[in-house]
Parts: sequence; structure tokens; C-alpha cells
Amino acid sequence: MSDERSDLERMLDDLFPYRHTSTTFTRIPDQAVDRDSVLADIAQMAKAEDAQGDAGRVSGSLYSGDHEHYDFLTDVFGEFAHANVLQRDMYPSATKFEGEIVAMVANMLHAPVPAGVVTSGGSDSLIHALYSYREDARESRGVTRPNVVLPVTAHVALRKGAHWMGIEVRDVPVTDEFIADVPAMASAIDDQTIAVVGSAGDYAHGLIDPIPELGALAMERGIGLHVDACLGGFLLPWAEELGYDVPPWDFRVDGVTSISADTHKYGYALKGTSALIYRDTTLRARQWYSVTDWPGGLYLSPGLAGSRSGGLIASTWAAMVTTGRSGYLDRARALLIVNDTIKAGIREGIPELQIIGDPIFMTSFQSDVVDVYLVNDALKKAGWRMNALQLPPALHFCVTGPNTQPGIAEAFVSDLRVAVDYALEHAGQPAESGAMYGFGATPSGRETLTSAMNGVLEAMHATAPEV
Repeated sequence: MSDERSDLERMLDDLFPYRHTSTTFTRIPDQAVDRDSVLADIAQMAKAEDAQGDAGRVSGSLYSGDHEHYDFLTDVFGEFAHANVLQRDMYPSATKFEGEIVAMVANMLHAPVPAGVVTSGGSDSLIHALYSYREDARESRGVTRPNVVLPVTAHVALRKGAHWMGIEVRDVPVTDEFIADVPAMASAIDDQTIAVVGSAGDYAHGLIDPIPELGALAMERGIGLHVDACLGGFLLPWAEELGYDVPPWDFRVDGVTSISADTHKYGYALKGTSALIYRDTTLRARQWYSVTDWPGGLYLSPGLAGSRSGGLIASTWAAMVTTGRSGYLDRARALLIVNDTIKAGIREGIPELQIIGDPIFMTSFQSDVVDVYLVNDALKKAGWRMNALQLPPALHFCVTGPNTQPGIAEAFVSDLRVAVDYALEHAGQPAESGAMYGFGATPSGRETLTSAMNGVLEAMHATAPEV
């Protein structure tokens, strides 16, 4: 019984680590809390939570890692944090910032015209793209039972958006190289298909789907092709300029009709922005919403959000213009060298692991020798935070700014070798970090896992229980 209690306590401490050190508010306090006290509490939390990422031992998540850069963007944000960009008569600067963000991203992606929008993130960009394709197919082709065809590696936000909008998702297995199977996708298309999707690169493995072949397929069938470059959109252009072998993926490919690229990832903006770029203004206009007969007056909105803070748009613009092409190139060069070092270290010194494909900025690896979740257990104990994948079981290291610190790549390869040895020594032992994935391999397991995941979401929106 005591063991069960300690497990519960550990789980609660993971979810609510500040329940022992900070007041839990379940109602508005009668008296205002002192501002200095609040700032001190917040600063302590931020310092503790940034420590692992700042040390360069985290995959993804933190894309810049430069706190001077963050401080500058915070200063810019503060100037417009209170501004509502819905009210352009009061804040016309938002039109400058948003229009120029769209133009700069469109130029980077070789779009024929600067037609796009700034959204709240990658998921938001993908969902808005789906909405535009659904509306375009309904208006131009009379589609009433819309479906979208995508490889199983496409980002899960597409499924979420399709679920919300009544769009059927047709998942297509990938090839042995873990990229989109174009003939299989062609077979899944019918007269109700609104678009096909490819990734550049996909979240799990960082691989680029065969976009030219998908573009040709889309044109042949008279449908759209969205390229999800939320992850790679602000890195692949510079990798190409640095001489890396980057397959064609942007608007230079015929048939590509929209691309999403996250400014808050390798664009080095604050969290909460992404760019969705269209090939033409006609497709973009499908997502506009306006009402002329509401008692509250004329209403127009470019997307799902109404009120938006001008701080994020201003700071995103500032991030892009103060980084500049030279800054993006320098950062990309450092990131790609780290990834090359990790790939070489695995290929030359850890034969038990197999790298999935040949990703440019991310290394994903699986194994037919060891349990990669046991490998992850050992890496966690060594202070690393990796992203665990499934179907097949794998891990990935998405290289970002903090990982470019001297010695980080070499330290990871060394610790990975030790972690694989640990997995060999503990073969057959259940992995702490991967047990849920293994349990989820059966239908009943997946049902239980879904219930458990929903329980986590409930907990994430609750207050800390009393100590």
C-alpha cells in the first residue's frame, strides 16, 4: 500500500511540482497579492524549468535558447501586449507587421505572390488550410462529403482539424523509406477529395515527402497540395543555400498550393505564431469570414481567432528582421553540423541502432536489437529529454539552438552508447518510458490508453491537490 502511495505522490509531484512551495489559488484572493512576490515566484519557476533546456540536453521544444534574444522580443511584445489587432483603426502597426511577415515568408518559400496569414501556431495553420480546401471544394466542385488524403506520418493536428470540421481522413501507409507512398495515395483519392498533404519534414522522423510527385498527382486530379513545413520551413531554405541536398518541396514545385511554416520554431519568434502561405489570393480568401447583418456592426475576421494580441505579431516581425538572412544561415550551419555529428556517431559506433532515413536536421533511430524505450530510460537518467515515437518504436533528437553548445553532440553520442549497453543488459525488462506504447498495441490497450490520456488532460486543467 505504501508503494502505491509513493507512486501516486510521485505522479502528483510531476503534474503539480509547485504544490509544496507555492500557494494554490482556487478562488480570486480577497486581497491583491504583492507584485514583487508574484514576480519572485514566477522567476523561480522559470529558472528551474529552463535549466535542462539551457543545458542543451533537450530534443526540440526550445529553438533559439538565446535569452538575450528572448529579452529583446519580450520588450517588443510589451509595447503591444495590450493591443487588439482586430481593431486596425487603433493599431495600424499590426497591418505593417502582419503583411511584412507574410511577404518575407512567402519570399523565402518562393511563393508567386505574398498571399498568406499569421496564425497562432502549426496546428492552427494546418486547420485553417483544411478549412480553405473544404470551402473551395464545396464552392468550386460541389463536394459534400469531403476527405483529405495524407501519409500516416502527417501531423496529427490534421486529424484534429478534420475531426472538428467533418472531413474524412484517409491515412495512407508510408514506404519502407518512411516517406509518402504516392501510388497508394493516388488510390485513396476520389471525387470528394479536397486535398493531399505532404511533409517537409515530418514531426516523427524529419523526412521530406516526395513533393514533386505529390504535386503532379494533385494537378492531375484537380485538387490542392498542402506542404506541412511547420517544422522544416525556416530551416530547409538555409540548408539548401549551405549546400545540403534538400529535395524540392516549396512553391517552386508545380502543384503545391499552400505551405505552413512555423515562425515560433526555427524562425526564432516567441511561442504562438506560424505562417500559412497560399499560392494565390483566391484560395486564401476561402478562409475569410465576414458578416454584414449583425446588430453589433460589420464584422470581419481572417480566421478562427477574433481578438489577438499585437505583441506576438510585433515580436515575430522583430525576430525575423533582427535575425536576418545571415543570422538564419549561421544558426542553420551550427544546427546541421550537430545533426551530422550525431548521425555519424550512431552509424560509426552504435550498430544496434538504425537511423530512419537520412534526415537533415533531426536524427530518428529505431532498433531490432534493443528496446529503444529502455534506451530512453537510461538517457532520462543521464539528464536527456528525448521524444519517444511509436509505430515503429523509436526516438528522435530534433536539434535546436541550445544543442549547438560545444561538446553537446559528442556527449549525447557517448551517453547514447551507454544507454544502448543498459538496454542490452536489461533486455526483457519493462521500460518505464515506453510501457504505455507497448500496452497500446492492442485495441483494448488503445482504449485504456485513450482513457488514461484524457485523464492527464483533465489533470492538466485542475488545481493542485492539497499536500
